[in-house]
Amino acid sequence: MEMKIRGVDFGNLFLAPMAGVSDVGFREQAVKFGADTTVTEMLSARAMAHNPKKTKLMTTTSLEEKVVAAQIFGHEAEFMKKAVESEILSSFPAFDINMGCPAPKIIKNGEGSALMDNLPLASEIIRTCREATDKPLSVKFRKGYHKINYLDFAKMCEDSGADFITFHARTVEQGYSGHADYEAIAEVKAKVKIPVVGNGDVVDLNSYHELLKTGVDAVMVGRGSLGQPWIFSELKGLDLSNLDKHKVVREHIETLRKFYDEEWLKLYIRKHLLWYAKNLPLASSIRLKLATCQDIDECVEILGKCFLENN
Repeated sequence: MEMKIRGVDFGNLFLAPMAGVSDVGFREQAVKFGADTTVTEMLSARAMAHNPKKTKLMTTTSLEEKVVAAQIFGHEAEFMKKAVESEILSSFPAFDINMGCPAPKIIKNGEGSALMDNLPLASEIIRTCREATDKPLSVKFRKGYHKINYLDFAKMCEDSGADFITFHARTVEQGYSGHADYEAIAEVKAKVKIPVVGNGDVVDLNSYHELLKTGVDAVMVGRGSLGQPWIFSELKGLDLSNLDKHKVVREHIETLRKFYDEEWLKLYIRKHLLWYAKNLPLASSIRLKLATCQDIDECVEILGKCFLENN
């Protein structure tokens, strides 16, 4: 199962674009463990036009990444077109349009999942982006916002020029709760002729195979990768007997240190440290230490000892 579009080989395993999570260091680790395609965090088309410096920092990529798509969001076709044509994103081999983010601050601006209630505008945005690039163009969406309309939305994406779609089978109201609707994913796959990437609840080999039963062309893993970028090796049936989790954490942080200052990194990395530690039987004092990390190297060494003790 390989997905090749407009000369770009996307493979069959995607790392999801997760705001505040899918940094260049984490994406790099995911690729080392078998992720075929990665996607940037959401990039605001309007912000790209007004504050390109901040956006540029979010578009940092690693040489390890094989295919990395730039995910853009917005509700103005004009700014979305400018984003696709911008020099900042010129090196990316593919673009993804976010029409599925359920965050209130995104929805209130008529962006993300809010576009599922406005098919004419969503179509205009996709068509405008399609006209602006000959690179692969995809759209990520959910089951619906105020109404369940994922089948109509999927067909609209296809008719408007999307090369493939990524479907997270939850409603906006669900957020990330409950269970992803794999039957809905199968319905979407049967509805359109373009490739479909399935997304939702893949956390191990069993859930991966359940999603594959829907007939999808590729699978996107999001929260199932938090604290365990090696999940991609597990899904591909690769040997993890020599996995060095301590090394993974160190390399993740060292990559980030190439681009970000230490003070910002101390605050940012805390959530990742807790995710890496999530399955360890740690004392509350150690978890507190990781959650309030003041010395990154010290926290990484604490984690290393914990990994060793629980090997």
